[in-house]
Amino acid sequence: MQSIRTADTRLAVRDEGSGPAVVLIHGLLLSMDSWDAQAAALARRARVVRIDLRGHGASDAPPGPYLVESLAGDVADVLDALGIERAAIAGHSLGGYVTFAFYRMFAERCTALGLVCTRAAADDGAAAAARYDLADRVEREGLAPAIAAFAGRSFAPQTYRERPELEARIVALNERTDPGGAAAMLRGMAARVSSDDLYDEIGVPVQIVGGTYDAVVPFAFSEAMATGIRGAHLDALPTGHVPLLEAPDAVTASLERLLDRAVSKTL
Repeated sequence: MQSIRTADTRLAVRDEGSGPAVVLIHGLLLSMDSWDAQAAALARRARVVRIDLRGHGASDAPPGPYLVESLAGDVADVLDALGIERAAIAGHSLGGYVTFAFYRMFAERCTALGLVCTRAAADDGAAAAARYDLADRVEREGLAPAIAAFAGRSFAPQTYRERPELEARIVALNERTDPGGAAAMLRGMAARVSSDDLYDEIGVPVQIVGGTYDAVVPFAFSEAMATGIRGAHLDALPTGHVPLLEAPDAVTASLERLLDRAVSKTL
C-alpha cells in the first residue's frame, strides 16, 4: 500500500499487476479491501488500482461534505500520480456514483465503465433527508447508527443463513471508517445529481452487475441503466448488495468481460 497526497488530503492506494489499467472504487463504509478477490484475479492480466476513498479505510478524513465530484477528482489525482492516462473505472454502490461523476468530468480518460449494485438516479427528497439525518446521528453517536442502518441488508437471505461469517467481515470493514468521514460522505451522497443524462453520451463499454436480492439498491435500477445505456451488458446475480464478497468469482468474470471489450475497442 502507498499514500498519495492530493491538494487537501492523503489517500491510501494499492497499485498491482501490469497491463491495461482498471480502477476499483468501493462502497459506503467499506474500503479497497472489499475488492480483494477481484483485484487478485484481475492483476494477472491488468494493472489494478484501488483507492480508499477519503474518510474510509486507511485514507485521511478531511472536513466534508464529500461531493461525488470531489471523489472523482481524487481518482484523477491518483491516476496522475501513478502516470496512468486512461483506465476502466468500476465502482460498487457509492463507487458507482463516483464512476458516473468521473465519466462526466473525465470521459476522455475512461476506457470502460463497471457499475456494481448502483444506480444513476439521485436521491429523492425522503432519501436525501434520511441520509442527512443519519449523518447527524453518526456525528453525535459514532458509527453504530450507520452500521445498524445496513445490518442484514448486504447479502441475500439464503447467504445470511448459510454463510453468517460474511456479516462479521462486513462489520469489520465498516468499523475502519472514520465517523466524521462517514457523515461527510453521507451528506455528499445526498447532494449528488442524477447521472441518467449521461446515457446518450457514454461511448465506452459498460458492464452492469445487479443483485436480484439487493435490499439497498433494488435490481430494477440495474435494469433501468442497462436499458438506458446503449450497448450496456447486464449480469443478474442471485445476491444481495455486496456481491464482491457474496459471489466474488461471478463479479470477477463480469469485470474480465468488460476488460476484454475495452481492449477490443482500442484495437
